[in-house]
Amino acid sequence: MNIFETEAEDPMYDQSDPRSSLAQAEKPKEAHVHNSYFGSQLGLFYDTEPQVLDENGKTWISRGQNFVIAYSDGKQGGVFARNAQPDEYALIIPDRETSAEITTAEGTTVVPGYSVAFLPPGESSIRMLTSGSIVRLFTPKSKDMADAASNAGAFTGQHPNVPPFEAWPEPPGGLKLKWYTLDVPEDPSRFGRIYRCTTFMINYLTPRVGPRERDKVSPHHHDDFEQCSLALTGTFTHHLRWPWTTNMNIWRDDEHLYCESPSVCVIPHRRSTPPPRNRQA
Repeated sequence: MNIFETEAEDPMYDQSDPRSSLAQAEKPKEAHVHNSYFGSQLGLFYDTEPQVLDENGKTWISRGQNFVIAYSDGKQGGVFARNAQPDEYALIIPDRETSAEITTAEGTTVVPGYSVAFLPPGESSIRMLTSGSIVRLFTPKSKDMADAASNAGAFTGQHPNVPPFEAWPEPPGGLKLKWYTLDVPEDPSRFGRIYRCTTFMINYLTPRVGPRERDKVSPHHHDDFEQCSLALTGTFTHHLRWPWTTNMNIWRDDEHLYCESPSVCVIPHRRSTPPPRNRQA
């Protein structure tokens, strides 16, 4: 799975954080010690040229080991089509004012703004009914998108920390277009809004105005998967720290990554949660 935010066996949460009540995961029988650590990846869409510029709009593409993100400023009437798409992919329409018409083998559906949609394999198209931003999320099986990523060169070899991608089982009835509103009432006992398909888990967090309280951060780590922080508005500073093992040759310096929006930060293996948060997926 991709963008699968879960917690390892020793997270540290303030009691005001709803994740502090989660049961701790069962500890692995054998601890795995990595021989090297993979660095973070940034896609600063606000400060770089798009990978695609055509009559449909501008598209920036960045990737991790097991996912590819395409952020598009779409023009009204612009079409983003997929032919022979190998697996399910996701669409985020973050703004209420933006809407799109999605066509698959089963027909055409209008999806309003502030929604998440999951599109089946095969042929499909997204036609912009208004101008606005959309985000598409693919696995590297979409080779054309993976190869077009601005940081594709970082993923030409075997990843030292992340295992190969495995999809979740298909739902009863097979894969069909499904969409869900992001307009879900806030619940202080819930951390964000989680949507899932066979290839992605998306946690769309509630907007936060201002920095996180410095005495209520939530350091945690990921043993064998990446996390992607997609910033759609606001600014973030991601604080990353890698473990010190007995082998000093693989130690990495701490990172403090400042990101404006829109941007992507691919967080490998370990991190400490960034103090500021705004709308993100």
